[in-house]
Amino acid sequence: MSKKPNKRRFEVQENESIDECLTRMKEEGYFPIRRMEEPIFKEEIVDGVVEVVPFGRKIVFEGKLT
Repeated sequence: MSKKPNKRRFEVQENESIDECLTRMKEEGYFPIRRMEEPIFKEEIVDGVVEVVPFGRKIVFEGKLT
């Protein structure tokens, strides 16, 4: 039987709320110890110039085994 890692990262999925992610963490035996947000960018061509614009964000929770 394999042992669960002491810490694990949980990413909030595209069609999932933060509460649903936290519930998923709890069901797997982890509780959140840190929240991280990373911006997501995309390239758009405006008047022939490539511009990098904000597109969204990725939310990741670090969980610790209970």
